[in-house]
Amino acid sequence: MSQLHSAFTLFLSLLVEAMPFLLLGVLLSSSLLLLVDEQQFLDKVPKNPVIGALVGSFAGFFFPACECGNVPVARRLLLQGVPASVAVSFLLAAPTINPIVIWSTWIAFREQPEIVVLRVVFSLAIATGVGVLFSVQKDTRVLLQPLLAKRVTRLARGPGPAVPRESPLLAGTFLLGQSQQPLQLERVTPQTFLAKPGSPRLWQERMQPFLENLVQEFRELGGMLVIGSAIAAAIQVFVPREVVLALGQDLITSILAMMLLAGIVSICSTVDSFFALSFASAFTPGSLLAFLVFGPIIDIKSVGLMLSVFKPRMIVYLFAIAAQLTFLLSLLYSYLS
Repeated sequence: MSQLHSAFTLFLSLLVEAMPFLLLGVLLSSSLLLLVDEQQFLDKVPKNPVIGALVGSFAGFFFPACECGNVPVARRLLLQGVPASVAVSFLLAAPTINPIVIWSTWIAFREQPEIVVLRVVFSLAIATGVGVLFSVQKDTRVLLQPLLAKRVTRLARGPGPAVPRESPLLAGTFLLGQSQQPLQLERVTPQTFLAKPGSPRLWQERMQPFLENLVQEFRELGGMLVIGSAIAAAIQVFVPREVVLALGQDLITSILAMMLLAGIVSICSTVDSFFALSFASAFTPGSLLAFLVFGPIIDIKSVGLMLSVFKPRMIVYLFAIAAQLTFLLSLLYSYLS
């Protein structure tokens, strides 16, 4: 009974910690929907996969979102036709390459500044490398869930007969009506949204699609977050932490143990550096670095969010490649330090 109580308490704490960041990500996503013209945006995205991956990796610095808030933003980028190299790089780098996380890591490891620098460098290298690998797949639709793939298909057709712009989300809530039809976006253009303030009716026409997308996206992704948080809480309570810590007796197993622990605890990247610091006396700096780099990538509670965007096979590839790169870079640092 005490384990169930602990699991429920941990489940609530994960939700309370993650929900504000998910809301921030949904706000950014809805803002991109209204403020960014798709065609102009696509024209400015670098066509070179390496440069595109670098742009996606550094974009997290300007759109600070943790591993819950980055998913809706990455989904919006894909829906607007952004290449996979940019969106995937942003997805992996944004939880680490943002000023809040860099600052919190510096506060925790100010006595070991190399940890701060290498966390940023390794995260950039992994995000860029994975983004370049996924750029080989030119047709991003095979990576996406069917509803999102349909939207990308319409964008890929280019100029043609005018068709209503739709969101993959269903419109209608208790507050905004119960139409339960695809959210119509034909009236949501940057030109109309950025027009000079007019009558209250015009303001309502500009804001209603924004609110509909905000509420529906938060409801859809929030449900996924609840499931992911429940799984993370159950694993953390019913899998004894001593089993993981017992693996950290040598150079290689300590890195693997901390990577496994990073997946189990599912702690937000804004505070994970303080959690890692508590293991500094028992684990090597390389294993702590592996925790800090890998944790934001394989957050269990965000897997559900990713499943709302990508097919399961794509997520398996994503995590497998990121895990191998994290292990190799952390092992290299351990041998050289």
